[in-house]
Amino acid sequence: MKCSVYIATSVDGFIARKNGSVDWLDAAQDPNIDMGDHANMGFADFMASVDCLIMGRKCMEMISSMNLTPEQWPYGDTRIFVLSNTVNQAPENIREHVEMYSGDIEELVTKLESEGHQHAYIDGGTTIQAFINCQLIDEISITYAPVLLGEGIPLFGKLLKDIKLEQAQSTAFANNFVQVKYSVNYQS
Repeated sequence: MKCSVYIATSVDGFIARKNGSVDWLDAAQDPNIDMGDHANMGFADFMASVDCLIMGRKCMEMISSMNLTPEQWPYGDTRIFVLSNTVNQAPENIREHVEMYSGDIEELVTKLESEGHQHAYIDGGTTIQAFINCQLIDEISITYAPVLLGEGIPLFGKLLKDIKLEQAQSTAFANNFVQVKYSVNYQS
């Protein structure tokens, strides 16, 4: 099964403030800029390519705190698994959308593959880190928001070894966000 990361960071590599807030994502955007066909910077096309999503508990809690209406729910009817060893039930407002999972991520990937899933969206810093260290991520798309935070929760942390990123493709958007997509090579 193909596993892909699609995430936004500040230019200095943070996915959230130390308190988990991502308020800077909206603040970095100029609402007066006409984004034309790129209003969601490729997110809708990416979501159309995946058939399941695996996220971490903190990511789930951040999404829950947004209190999204059904019309605002960004994941459609995509099957969502939330990884947690400490929480076994999702918050009430998103419980119908997610399945909790506690266990080995390689076993989860094998299970999803056996159920016919072909492309997983991996989200959340700790979850992305775990998938990378298990050599399960095939591609990484990072959208850099035009802001420097100076501190926060980094996208990447300690790796078990150097990992080569290849076949870079980049897109600069009218709102000064830049998206870079890489293939991951664990063999180097």
